[in-house]
Amino acid sequence: MSLTLYLCALLIGVIAGLRAMTAPTAISWAAYLGWLPFAGTKLSFLGATVTPFLLTLAAIGELITDQLPGTPSRKVPVQFGARIVTGSLSGCAIGVAGGNWLAGAAAGAIGAVIGTLGGAEARTRMAQAFGHDRPAALIEDAVAIGGALAIVLVLKSV
Repeated sequence: MSLTLYLCALLIGVIAGLRAMTAPTAISWAAYLGWLPFAGTKLSFLGATVTPFLLTLAAIGELITDQLPGTPSRKVPVQFGARIVTGSLSGCAIGVAGGNWLAGAAAGAIGAVIGTLGGAEARTRMAQAFGHDRPAALIEDAVAIGGALAIVLVLKSV
């Protein structure tokens, strides 16, 4: 597995730490478009016709619920665990494409921890600076979506 793929696996994990469903959604679209080769692997479901559309709906739902005042912190065990799982799955997918699923999964999980804790801290500081959470949340959404897009475009060219 190349250094570029390790870095992409780590960074897709960071994206999962910011928005849990954005990372697997981006990976699923990359598989669906043929940018990541999963045919014949246990991850082939990510490139199935319906998967990217269902994950897109879940990602949109997450973007909406993140704006609600009753949404729990990303650092509570269930939320944190979900980010580690989606980061690990997404990193694993990149690892499969590079021939080392375990290294990809580990990098994705590490990235998810970094993204969860770093994202929470960054959002808190931005919200304090803005005097309101919504602008900080929208910036975080843009970083997560833009970052995921950049990662899959790099994967397309590797």
